[in-house]
Amino acid sequence: MTSDTNSTMTNSLPTANLMRRLAALIYDAFLLFAITLGYGGLLLIIKILFNGLDDLENIQPGVFVQWLSFFGWLGAMSGYYFICWRKQGQTLGMKAWRIRLQQADGSLASAQQCLSRSLLATLSLAFFGIGYLWCLVPPAKECLHDRYTGTQVVTLSKEKK
Repeated sequence: MTSDTNSTMTNSLPTANLMRRLAALIYDAFLLFAITLGYGGLLLIIKILFNGLDDLENIQPGVFVQWLSFFGWLGAMSGYYFICWRKQGQTLGMKAWRIRLQQADGSLASAQQCLSRSLLATLSLAFFGIGYLWCLVPPAKECLHDRYTGTQVVTLSKEKK
């Protein structure tokens, strides 16, 4: 099968509905929790290396360190999505629910699209899910972050074994 034929076939895939997207997000939440625990462990190790074990409970980090830690955590969360989307177009939750992120022509999203999407999807969820609920609007069938990044989330067909 040529790439033109493959591209044509991927264009005919249906857009993923809201329930499938949210189910994949819930699956990914478990992995994001594990990443958060790992990140917290890393911060604790760094704190121990710099301050020692003697008075660990009484050491209060400054505001700068707190913000740096917070943005590092956001970077770790976004990094998970960025790597998964750039490598194969799917996170673990997306694989389980047979959905994939792609461009309109069926190719993987670019690095810029993945970065923008990870930030915009976070904002879409943070503002009461308005960006996700946008896919319920009849003509669009896409979330706001899909529209602004030029990507689409499609439902993959079941593979016969």
